[in-house]
Amino acid sequence: MNGILNIIKDRALTYEQKIVSLARAAENTLSVLPISEEVQEYRREGILCDLNEGNAPYRPRYIVPDYERFMKQGSEFLRLKPAKDIWEATNNLLILYRHVPSVTTMPVYVGNLDTLLEPYIEDEEEAYKAVRLFLMHLDRTVTDSFCHANIGPGVTKAGRLILRAEKELQDAVPNLTIKYSKETPDEFALEAVETALVSAKPSFANHEMFVNDFGINYSIASCYNGLPIGGGSFTLARLVLARLAKQSNNAEHFLEEALPEAVSKMCEFMDQRIRFIVEESGFFESSFLVGESLIYKDRFTAMFGMVGLAECVNHLLGAAEQKDRFGHNDAANALGQRIVERIHQLVSEHNNQYCKATDGRFLLHAQVGIDTDYGISPGCRIPIGEEPEIYDHLLQSAPFHKYFPSGIGDVFSFDETVKRNPAYLLDIIKGGFSEGLRYISFYASDSDLIRITGYLVKKSDMKVLQQGGQALHDTVALGLGAVQNSRILERKVRHNG
Repeated sequence: MNGILNIIKDRALTYEQKIVSLARAAENTLSVLPISEEVQEYRREGILCDLNEGNAPYRPRYIVPDYERFMKQGSEFLRLKPAKDIWEATNNLLILYRHVPSVTTMPVYVGNLDTLLEPYIEDEEEAYKAVRLFLMHLDRTVTDSFCHANIGPGVTKAGRLILRAEKELQDAVPNLTIKYSKETPDEFALEAVETALVSAKPSFANHEMFVNDFGINYSIASCYNGLPIGGGSFTLARLVLARLAKQSNNAEHFLEEALPEAVSKMCEFMDQRIRFIVEESGFFESSFLVGESLIYKDRFTAMFGMVGLAECVNHLLGAAEQKDRFGHNDAANALGQRIVERIHQLVSEHNNQYCKATDGRFLLHAQVGIDTDYGISPGCRIPIGEEPEIYDHLLQSAPFHKYFPSGIGDVFSFDETVKRNPAYLLDIIKGGFSEGLRYISFYASDSDLIRITGYLVKKSDMKVLQQGGQALHDTVALGLGAVQNSRILERKVRHNG
């Protein structure tokens, strides 16, 4: 009970943050999942992590409603008729968002906003006012930076208005991705680059690659998670390869003994979480999102996450010098690919009856890390402080991206002078995507709003929190922890040309 009292007395938490924290504390007083002792041991050792999903999962972790259907039909439950103008359209969406749950209690996906709003744009200046207020409302009420919107791949008036507003507002919420296609005009892509160099968003997603994995009806949600629209992900657990590697002294033992056992136990753990959500929580029987065909149980999957590949490889090779380490050495990079291929093989052999969106298979996810990670790099990324030159970095990273349909990406910081040459950055994006890169994010080094791992936080907000003040967004605390433990502000700054 002391933990609950500490939450109540914590003056750094806002009222809303206390409510969420108290709800999580209440959930974690339960023990309803039949978790084996072997799985528990992996959890105690920090090798298997549930990413704070709670002991009694009562909703899927990530929910991706079909907002296009909602705009056409309205909602009987919410007593909303289909919108007739831009003000009704933005108002209807804001009402629905209040009722879309997730692991954060807030929506992690708010739609392909440009195509949702485009039919309602008549007078562009009036529409800009509505779009700007709509985005401001999201930032002030969805106080969690894992909220994600999409635009693209085509050019729309709404897409341009969204980029204009984001450039002006420079808010952390919503996170934003442009689905970038070979058919996306350079003019629109350059607008997106220019906006990102001011507001750290949008990120760029390789549209053709995601379509190949999911079909045209896919979303980018939360950090950078590819998921089917009308569904989502039941759960996301992660395997901390950096810690698992310490059970092995050589690569063959790791690949043939340690890794298969850990993957098996993590799949077992994920199966139990999914079973409880589907069979016992009652979520799919009680949610109006299901009743109004905004989500479907058979469009859900689950995400098998991993972190710390670089540290895993370096440990197994005994690589002390940078020239021998992951990101710089051909043998180290090759071992990294062998490990990821082995994980992909092992996870693909597992079947879960409820993951119908992906034919019973879990999707691999290069997890971005958590605020308490120390000496553990996100996903397959090269450790901060060891980054090679940009072109070498992209060529090293790209081969890993094909294995992770539910999310992988790299983050780059650019010197502010790049703002004068956005075409240079667009060329980098095109080159990376041509080599198989799935997703890329960037920001300017002088920006207040920065990308932590897969989410956005303002440096000024972290400073306030560090000095004992309150922050509106709960992810500011996560960002501050990542800055302190993962050296986020020490990323290599890239220069123009």
